[in-house]
Amino acid sequence: MSTPSRKRLMRDFKRLQQDPPAGISGAPQDNNIMLWNAVIFGPDDTPWDGGTFKLTLQFTEDYPNKPPTVRFVSRMFHPNIYADGSICLDILQNQWSPIYDVAAILTSIQSLLCDPNPNSPANSEAARMFSENKREYNRRSSSSVTQPAHEFC
Repeated sequence: MSTPSRKRLMRDFKRLQQDPPAGISGAPQDNNIMLWNAVIFGPDDTPWDGGTFKLTLQFTEDYPNKPPTVRFVSRMFHPNIYADGSICLDILQNQWSPIYDVAAILTSIQSLLCDPNPNSPANSEAARMFSENKREYNRRSSSSVTQPAHEFC
């Protein structure tokens, strides 16, 4: 059964394969276009440099009119990432627009790693540390990078 959301996800997947943004990969899980695995590689010259961070994206039949549920599988110490891996990012909530595709979502999350918003914290300890003690924040953040990187895309 091909619904508008499934057709759109197939288009998103083709575009991601043909023109992948730097440091990002993603693909639907076997036989389920509505559930994706993705990987974001830590941007160079940031505490995340060298890291491979896994995420899941869960889509509903309301996509692209409603955003997917996106979660980090990797443990993250970041002002805008909750302990359960969910992400506090405006385009995944009140600033969502159907023009965003999977590549745009993952690129925005990659940018958030480098440029957190401590004024909208999901992790108040990380937000406070980011604002008050950048060196310690960088040390704690980069400790996530030492996790073994397992590819699944």
